[in-house]
Amino acid sequence: MSVTHKMLMQLMLLVGLLLATTVAQTTAQAKPGCLDRCGDVGIPYPFGTKDGCYLNESFLITCNDSFNPPKAFLRESDINVTRISLQGQLNILQYMARDCYDENGVAAVDNSNNPSLTLSYFTISETENKFVAVGCDTYAILEGFQIDGTKYTTGCMSICNNLDYVNDSCSGTGCCQVSIPKRLWAINLTLSSYYNHSGVWDFNPCSYAFVVEQKAFHFSANYLRNLQYKEELETVVDWAIGNETCQVARKNETSYACKGNSTCHENENGSGYLCQCLKGHQGNPYLDGCQDIDECTDSNLNQCEKPEYCINVVGNFTCSCPKGYHGDARKNGKGCIANPFQVVQVAVGSGICAIVVLVGSWWLYFGIRKRKLMKLKEKFFQQNGGAMLQLELSRRDISNGSAKIFTVEELKKATNNYDEYRIIGRGGYGTVYKGFLADKSMIAIKKSKMVNQSQIEQFINEVLVLTQINHRNVVRLLGCCLETEVPLLVYEFVTNGTLFDHIHDKSKASSISWETRLRIATETAGVLSYLHSATSTPIIHRDVKSTNILLDDNYVAKVSDFGASRLVPLDQTQLSTMVQGTFGYMDPEYFHTSQLTEKSDVYSFGVVLVELLTGRKAICFDRPEKERSLVMYFLSSLKENCLFQVVENCILNEGNTVQIKEVANVAKKCLRVKGDERPTMKEVAIELEGLRMMEMHPWVGVELNLQEVESLLGESSHNFNHGDGNNLTGRYDSVRNHLILPVSDGR
Repeated sequence: MSVTHKMLMQLMLLVGLLLATTVAQTTAQAKPGCLDRCGDVGIPYPFGTKDGCYLNESFLITCNDSFNPPKAFLRESDINVTRISLQGQLNILQYMARDCYDENGVAAVDNSNNPSLTLSYFTISETENKFVAVGCDTYAILEGFQIDGTKYTTGCMSICNNLDYVNDSCSGTGCCQVSIPKRLWAINLTLSSYYNHSGVWDFNPCSYAFVVEQKAFHFSANYLRNLQYKEELETVVDWAIGNETCQVARKNETSYACKGNSTCHENENGSGYLCQCLKGHQGNPYLDGCQDIDECTDSNLNQCEKPEYCINVVGNFTCSCPKGYHGDARKNGKGCIANPFQVVQVAVGSGICAIVVLVGSWWLYFGIRKRKLMKLKEKFFQQNGGAMLQLELSRRDISNGSAKIFTVEELKKATNNYDEYRIIGRGGYGTVYKGFLADKSMIAIKKSKMVNQSQIEQFINEVLVLTQINHRNVVRLLGCCLETEVPLLVYEFVTNGTLFDHIHDKSKASSISWETRLRIATETAGVLSYLHSATSTPIIHRDVKSTNILLDDNYVAKVSDFGASRLVPLDQTQLSTMVQGTFGYMDPEYFHTSQLTEKSDVYSFGVVLVELLTGRKAICFDRPEKERSLVMYFLSSLKENCLFQVVENCILNEGNTVQIKEVANVAKKCLRVKGDERPTMKEVAIELEGLRMMEMHPWVGVELNLQEVESLLGESSHNFNHGDGNNLTGRYDSVRNHLILPVSDGR
């Protein structure tokens, strides 16, 4: 290659680099003659700071130069914009809610606020943001409206007694977080405390709540003492053009915003559309369109061995040898060869060598591959607690011979490679898939989440619990698979959904008669009695609720989800544990003391009994304030002798009022605040079975049977009608103080 030719190529490269730099600088350009920056914020069209510089009034940016440096605000509001992206997002500063108290539990003056945000034309990004609350005596609620007018409410609680259990994870201890929905354009944050921080004031005097860009916020225990230096945090907002779809917008050429070499995409978080440059192009798709990128000017953008081998084409590039040369001009290719005969010789020689090498390395390849697969399966086996499971099974003398060890391939085939359409449920510890084995039998596969060692222990705990349970009303464990990156459990498939679905879906509730509801309650009580007293080691379920009671086609109850269960040594009556459970069902004594006993399951079962009687959810903020907590409302109705005003109409008839009163009395006993005053599950199961027998054999002496079963629980079954007013009032007040929690629908 001549010296002149080399100089020419170098000059072309230099010009190309200058052009590429120029294009890159115009990627976020404003209209000519318009301000393209306000302080540290670039302002690309369709945004602008004055008439003629923006697409329409929703894209107006007010630049306030009274600050140093100047600050950008959305339209004429006080919403401070910190970044604008042509990918359909902008960052704004949003105030956090704050709630502070002094050491006497008195609200600090001028140190509480409930911020709100209204965007009018844009929406809050549900993919980039989280709703977060920080504090050790805190609950926070986010209320808002979606663009179709639907009201949305969510919230979370954060509890801790000291800093010993607080780490950098935002999972309910010192910090909690929840997702927000799509198409949310207006929000209001409410923040409160259970005990005015009186028990935690020395290390946490304030609570905080805010919507924040999730990748920009990382919780630290230091935030419990003071977050005031971050009174404003960044929130991501999604913007789009107009409110038309791409198909409608293209029809009007004058208003269509996407210019040359760009394409239209629907806005996934609201109405309207966005414009994007075609592949191999860059620039502002809303202004003058996108320009072709010359990949040949940057070796990182092309795969050619030498710059002179690269030929730029619109939207792409090709690698080609110069005239008179042949071969592969790509990086790591064979290179360009001048003599065509040599190319043929090299090709033939390479082909022969390739065949020899292929035959010789085939065995080596598959041998290495097989060893890698074996090592990977062994790694997953250890990672998923296989050694821990084997140790526990041998130590507890449990045989797992009846449970099948499934292969990875079997479960992939059964779930169509874990197709999303096979998902039948999501829980705190994993996702459940519906599957079909080779013999066409249906199974349910629980796929745990990949997180930390504590959840592996949760998985092992569920296996150990289920291997000790042999009961017709418990979902049967068929086997497990530890060869995958996440551990898998395989259960029998229960076909008729959850008890929650049937009693809270009004179209289904009427199909479950009182007789069926009483049988389901009796079967569930029998399971819990069995877990507490009939297994070799007592088992506390710890998450009894209507969503964990499945029904088959004959409405037979099947208790499920033992991920939170605990085995209790025979010489212990209670365990100290981190508080786990579901709001609305959680034992208030366990919540405040962290002391887990069998009576915690009794309380949760009492809530399920009240659900069966009333058809109401355990916690629901859509109801009037006095009815939000089902337990409080139920006990109040008993006290006022108004039981049949809260019982679901579809189960009332002239023949079952006595039974309903007796079941209500059982529920009242189960819901006593003090665990020692509650009956055992065995006593509850016997009383419910006695009530069923009264229905099935009406000729049996009712008074005699009632006296016998009542003696098991130690008080009259009609206490709610007479003689118990003062005691019930005391229990009612305790329930009111301990169970009204700021969460949505009890979930």
